[in-house]
Amino acid sequence: MVECGFDFQEDDDVARSCEVCGKAPVYGRQISHAHNVSSRLWYPNVQRLKVVVGKTHLRMRVCTRCLRSGKVVKAAHRTVRTTA
Repeated sequence: MVECGFDFQEDDDVARSCEVCGKAPVYGRQISHAHNVSSRLWYPNVQRLKVVVGKTHLRMRVCTRCLRSGKVVKAAHRTVRTTA
């Protein structure tokens, strides 16, 4: 039997985590009204956007809590300057 060397679940968790605070998916159990138990994941609300880090603009995955609390600053859109 050949085993695969890739761990897709771990890579998926890294992609869905915040690069600022490290918030990642949380595992738990979903319980229905009839008390049927199944495992599930709760994902953080992660947005991929350009942020200002020092004097550079980087594209990062940031959760909305870090964005709202001001831990990161969104990069401003470039404006086209016209000379009059």
